[in-house]
Amino acid sequence: MREKNHDHKECISIFRKLSEYIDGELDEKAYEEMRTHINECMKCEVCLETLRRTADLCRGMKTREIPDRLRERLKSMVHGPSNP
Repeated sequence: MREKNHDHKECISIFRKLSEYIDGELDEKAYEEMRTHINECMKCEVCLETLRRTADLCRGMKTREIPDRLRERLKSMVHGPSNP
């Protein structure tokens, strides 16, 4: 059940660990604490679902080779023309 007067101070901590939560990299206690919070916090639930959908979209993307000319332009923009 969602709380109307939910304290969102924990949300930042939850947000930082969402990837670990999705990937099953948390210990059981941390996982259960996050699951409880997410079940009570609609904003964190939305963040979790958004991250899951984004990860699914990225996994489904095909990789494509970047043309040499574009690669060189991007390098130049990042490093400057004199730094390879």
